[in-house]
Amino acid sequence: MPELTHVSGDGSASMVDVSSKPVVARSATAAGTVSMAPETLALIRENGMKKGDVLAVAKIAGIAAAKRTADLVPLCHPLSLTHVGVECTPGPAGVRVEATARTTGQTGVEMEALTAVSVAALTLYDMCKAVDKGMVIGEIKLVSKEKATP
Repeated sequence: MPELTHVSGDGSASMVDVSSKPVVARSATAAGTVSMAPETLALIRENGMKKGDVLAVAKIAGIAAAKRTADLVPLCHPLSLTHVGVECTPGPAGVRVEATARTTGQTGVEMEALTAVSVAALTLYDMCKAVDKGMVIGEIKLVSKEKATP
């Protein structure tokens, strides 16, 4: 099993020192789902929710969250993101949320992509909860990550 990177030799939590790593282009994509009743999905598709355009608000929330990841995840490095894209796509049983984050730096952007998906999904839930108490946020996972070779 690989060594845990956020635990120091004495077992205490620590931020990983990335100062010796090269600065390279990095990207990560994460995805998740919000399952819901067909009637709720129909309201989203028709832009019929009283709170407004659910998909647009969730997209903006995901982008804003990615930019604040280091404020939310204690040992995460603050990064200068060069791109965050969030797509919320209605499907047969709910909405699929996918986010891609990019930077040029010394550490990856997995946490930013995962945070974007998580907060976009929470926003979808928040905006629809008045009409559907049975929604389920699920399957949030890292889909891919890449870095350029130095």
